[in-house]
Amino acid sequence: MLTAYIQKAMELAHYEIIEDEGTYWGEISGFQGVWGKAKTLEKCRDELREALEEWIVSRLKNNLELPVSMRQN
Repeated sequence: MLTAYIQKAMELAHYEIIEDEGTYWGEISGFQGVWGKAKTLEKCRDELREALEEWIVSRLKNNLELPVSMRQN
């Protein structure tokens, strides 16, 4: 269930190239403070997934809700 939630959220990720820095930036709408930045797109995805996992754990520990749209399916 948690794996599916993370996968669904990652499917909604948006990535941009920051050309003047030569890096990639990624974020997921609705997950405030969850972002990744790295030299390659793959590393950016890894950082974003790690940030998402930490964000979810923090929300659960603090009895805060997760985005409802992500819990469906």
